[in-house]
Amino acid sequence: MRKISAEQVILNLPGWSINFIKSFPRIVDARLAPNCTAIGVAMDEGIPTRFNGVEQDQPFIMIGNNGAAYNAVEHVERQFALIVFTPQIEGRGWPEAGPNFRIFETSAPAQRRLRTLVAEILAAARRFSEAELADAAPGMRESLVGSIDAAFADVVPARWASRANSVRQFKIFQAVREALSANITGPIYSRDVARQLGVPVRTIHDAVLRYRGMSLHRYLRLRRLWLVRQRLRAGTHSVKAAALALGFWHLSDFAHSYRVQFGETPSETLARARNS
Repeated sequence: MRKISAEQVILNLPGWSINFIKSFPRIVDARLAPNCTAIGVAMDEGIPTRFNGVEQDQPFIMIGNNGAAYNAVEHVERQFALIVFTPQIEGRGWPEAGPNFRIFETSAPAQRRLRTLVAEILAAARRFSEAELADAAPGMRESLVGSIDAAFADVVPARWASRANSVRQFKIFQAVREALSANITGPIYSRDVARQLGVPVRTIHDAVLRYRGMSLHRYLRLRRLWLVRQRLRAGTHSVKAAALALGFWHLSDFAHSYRVQFGETPSETLARARNS
């Protein structure tokens, strides 16, 4: 997105919090902190999101425990709430998450009740004084866990959810991201990633296509475009030097791709950096 507009509301109380986000189209890679349980619920409806590699628009609830991660591709503006309990919830019969968040299809009424409750708690918190909020917090927490209980009680088996909860490809994609993050000084190509991870290029391609919704070639090319932009914004390289250093030998094609991606030419990025 060339222009972004976002809103965030955080209600932070002893032992639990609510994080409400109104976001722009974006890619999300998130990891939960240790020793906590997070429950996620959409605050809008009827809009598909690619969550852990699966595109869906069904009523859902998601859960992560103790360092679990998730990936999401949001194509349009979304509204989402994450409820975090610290320490992690035990003994309520909620599903356990592994290395990745797990997502479950629930009934529309159960999702709607949880969504409404979150909105009501956030609205009430704005009206209460600090002392009143401290008194109300335990009751609010109990209402939340009861509503979450009901949402998990209404879970229905769904093939799409089983695919989203698989671990093997998620681990491969996480390894690809880590490999790219470790190579921020120069270009990295598909054969380099495959050699580093010890898996076929096709396996990496399938994982990237699933979790990013694009081919491995395009994913790596976008990564290299962003690295060029970082160099230009530092103002220390010429456009030609930055492009060649990151593997773009066809300079007119590079300039066109850069302008499409960032809404300005590479020389405009460099000039602004040097004049700031």
